[in-house]
Amino acid sequence: MNFKNKLISGLFIKRYKRFFVDVKINNQTITAHCPNTGSMYGLLNKGNKVWISKSDNPNRKLKYTLEIIEDKKIKVGVNTHSSNKIVLHALKNNLIKELSNLIEVKPEIKFGENTRFDFLVINKNFKAFVEVKNVTLSRTNKLAEFPDAVTSRGLKHLNELIKASKKNYKIFILYLVQRNDCNSFAIAKDIDPNYAYTLSKAVKNNLNILCYDCKFSAKGIKLNRKIKIKIK
Repeated sequence: MNFKNKLISGLFIKRYKRFFVDVKINNQTITAHCPNTGSMYGLLNKGNKVWISKSDNPNRKLKYTLEIIEDKKIKVGVNTHSSNKIVLHALKNNLIKELSNLIEVKPEIKFGENTRFDFLVINKNFKAFVEVKNVTLSRTNKLAEFPDAVTSRGLKHLNELIKASKKNYKIFILYLVQRNDCNSFAIAKDIDPNYAYTLSKAVKNNLNILCYDCKFSAKGIKLNRKIKIKIK
């Protein structure tokens, strides 16, 4: 995924009302949209370097969007809307071994009455739903974790994936670690035990778990390497 426009660097001041952040740029404070519903635990330290994008849409009230936070010299992608763009690029370019040689990739596919999965992918052997989760949390050295807050939406997706499996779809969840300092991944059971329990239930119903980290450049963010999964 390439950035549409060159990112602008600044310093983080504060987050408030969930979707707003104040950023200092050249002695000026601007308010940017925060496209992340999680807690962003450990990242919201005043003075952290951040990168924001500027929208070309004249109708947007907030012209800027928070894209990356740097904490302890590690860049972390916090824009959850970027996750699907990163994964879509990977799917189309055969960067995910388990989901390669695809005939078709369909984003945002409706399932059931009120669910949309991130992708329906089709190859000659199977049809599969793929749900993507953006991961930013790392509380322990080199360990990425999800979620960083209780996630009712994530819980719903797991239950819907189980239903899809029973209708003969292959099911995948891809945890996209938008950072590059971790070599393993685990579920944060202490933060959301219900999610951890339901994930184990989904695994028993043939859920395939994938985890990849990301590579950052001035041009954009791309899928990088597979991460070891530590889930019992």
